[in-house]
Amino acid sequence: MSKNIKLLELGNKIRLERMKRDMSQEKLAELANVSIRTISDIERGITDIRYTNLIQIASAFELSTSKLLDFHL
Repeated sequence: MSKNIKLLELGNKIRLERMKRDMSQEKLAELANVSIRTISDIERGITDIRYTNLIQIASAFELSTSKLLDFHL
């Protein structure tokens, strides 16, 4: 599986988690202390997510990073 496909899968998972919580990209960016552009780029799979951003996004969702990275649920 290519890196781009993995980034897109992670971006889709983050988008789904955000939508399940009826949260805007702006609200997630605020809670995760990252820019809206960062959230948008991650969700579209066009940027490689930094580890610190992954931790902050997982925390904003009140999830562990391992839960956010678990694609078998």
